[in-house]
Amino acid sequence: MLLRTALLSVVAFSSAASAGNPENVLVVVNANSATSRSIGEYYARRRSIPSANVCTIKAPPQETVSRDEYNRSIATGVGSCLKAKRLVEQVLYIVTTQGVPLRVKGATGMDGDNASVDSELALLYSDLHGAPRNLRGPAPNPFFRQRDAEFRHPQFPIYLVTRLAAYDLSGVRAMIDRSLSARNRGRFVLDLRSKRDESGDEWLRNAAILLPAERVVLEQTDKVLYGEKQVIAYASWGSNDPNRKQRYLGFEWLPGAIATEYVSTNGRTFAKPPNGWNIGTWKDRGSYFAASPQSMTADFIADGATGASGHVDEPYLRYTPRPDYVLPAYYSGRNLAESFYLALPALSWQNIIVGDPLCSLGEPQ
Repeated sequence: MLLRTALLSVVAFSSAASAGNPENVLVVVNANSATSRSIGEYYARRRSIPSANVCTIKAPPQETVSRDEYNRSIATGVGSCLKAKRLVEQVLYIVTTQGVPLRVKGATGMDGDNASVDSELALLYSDLHGAPRNLRGPAPNPFFRQRDAEFRHPQFPIYLVTRLAAYDLSGVRAMIDRSLSARNRGRFVLDLRSKRDESGDEWLRNAAILLPAERVVLEQTDKVLYGEKQVIAYASWGSNDPNRKQRYLGFEWLPGAIATEYVSTNGRTFAKPPNGWNIGTWKDRGSYFAASPQSMTADFIADGATGASGHVDEPYLRYTPRPDYVLPAYYSGRNLAESFYLALPALSWQNIIVGDPLCSLGEPQ
């Protein structure tokens, strides 16, 4: 009965095609960052984004800003672009570029008001329509688990926000180029922690059930998977697996490949660590980089992946992307943005999604 349900779910994931086109994308460029300007120009050209859909703001060229600064230079700036160009309804996806601030500083914890800039911008559609909201703690994502629904306005009063970022400009350009070469082939690699039976492991197992068996690599022992070939998607516990000792996995990533991990701080920065840096433990402060010893989202992009999720601060496991929604949606032909946002329970939170929102494998052949 479980297998039959899983098969029906795969069919259900295939029923709602991605709605996105270049005219549905708003590219946000920070005038105060040469890197941001270069990325915006390159992406707009490669994806044929209309010139009216490029929004230039003036924000501090730093990763962390205050709530007041976010409201003044980012939310107000992007909102003004959308209204002035009459794009509030047409735009479905917002793309931030490296050089646009990453994090809104605030109180931490479940009732805190710190968040990623991108997750705050996801609620800009509701903000522009005057919908009240509480800044403290996570806000429910109305698109979460809506696997059979077409993403559109006003049914879903949010924007799907992704970020074009890597350790350097060449890394971002390579990521954009790979998104244009994505094809529906390769293997879905799922690596359980096997430390204890948690919901996170259950979600990984469910993802394996919902994908074609011949394309799944499922590791349920203490072994950590390194050196896998022909990888189109990956999900694991990352550096929260105590047996993971290497920073890079050494995978052969196919164009269009995505990755997601249950890691609290993997999106904390896009500054490049020293070449000799390796993941460590919270007890070993000598292993910290950017105030954390944990694995880095940007490492996936540097290693050849085309998209990945991350967190600027502790999201708590229940608010991390659900691989049993991300991976089947992506396999079925949903674009990168919709696949990840289907799997996010909360907005105005710690999550970031790195990659071209329009990147798609196409429907299974």
